[in-house]
Amino acid sequence: SLGNEVDEYYRPRRQFRKMKTPKEPIRPKPEAVKYLTERGISEEVIKRYQITVQTEHPNILVFPFLDAAGRMQFVKYRKTDFDREKDKNKEWCEANCKPILFGMAQCNDRFDRLVYETCNEEEKAELIGADGFSGKLRRKLLPGSVRWFHESEMYHPEIFDFEDMYISGYFACEKYYADIMEALWKQFVFPENVNPENRKMAERIRDGESVSVHIRRGDYLDAENAALFGNICTEEYYAGAIREMKQIYPSAHFFVFSDDVPYAKKTYIGEEFSVVDINRGKDSFYDMWLMSRCRHNICANSTFSFWGARLNQYERKIVMRPTIHRNNQVFEPERMHELWKGWVFVDNRGNIC
Repeated sequence: SLGNEVDEYYRPRRQFRKMKTPKEPIRPKPEAVKYLTERGISEEVIKRYQITVQTEHPNILVFPFLDAAGRMQFVKYRKTDFDREKDKNKEWCEANCKPILFGMAQCNDRFDRLVYETCNEEEKAELIGADGFSGKLRRKLLPGSVRWFHESEMYHPEIFDFEDMYISGYFACEKYYADIMEALWKQFVFPENVNPENRKMAERIRDGESVSVHIRRGDYLDAENAALFGNICTEEYYAGAIREMKQIYPSAHFFVFSDDVPYAKKTYIGEEFSVVDINRGKDSFYDMWLMSRCRHNICANSTFSFWGARLNQYERKIVMRPTIHRNNQVFEPERMHELWKGWVFVDNRGNIC
């Protein structure tokens, strides 16, 4: 296992506060539009994702996190005039809110070959109790009637024997998917890409010994996340992974993907690197498509790059990942090599493990 304690990030028993969902879509204020358009984000995207600023503090961006049903679950704030010497945090969130992915309400059905069953509210209430006081009472007084499984380990083989169970977790482990990847390749088909720059980049990737390098910074640099996710994919990690890849494939060319393009362009210079700076906003998932087109992959501690690597169909691919995903995990080589067969592990000092 990767430790007995249950990561706060994975603790579904926690009771989250309910947020009030606006009756009408949020209209972005001019200050938000001006700030974001100056940074390359279109007004269409700003409106679609309902990004605005606080009325009393127009220097604070507001990002509403709406779930697939359009219900407000989470709010994140960002200070546009952040000063490292004066301000404590550049970004922060509403307390005790349910963490969900940003943009869930804006997702569409472009991946139309992905067919899967979903649990509706009635089925959920039957298994774990309704929202509100009655559900809390049932879970407290009649725990035996609750059919709710919470992920707490890297891999749970028992989930395959469950019937009528509500399952909470992220289930990122490779062992869950290794034996069904061929079927997933057929189902997980990216929509046609009309951006000619993406097509040109895909051709470059196809024509050489291409290696994707995914670097996630952004929210991982925030104080509240750094303790959990920081100092794992260090510069030494990437240097070690790149060095190992070049020993195997001296002609390797590295295509760098990052949510911090200026950092990537400053750090990865030279003819052997290409920093990919094409996809933004609703088209960001095409970075995963480009990563999957590379022959080999160097991953961050991020499921985005894990799936970019998994969707890579090259038969002789080499995939590298950090030894741990979060800092409350302990790397157990034998077990991790069993659960992530064929993957190469690199620690934060750049050593192959």
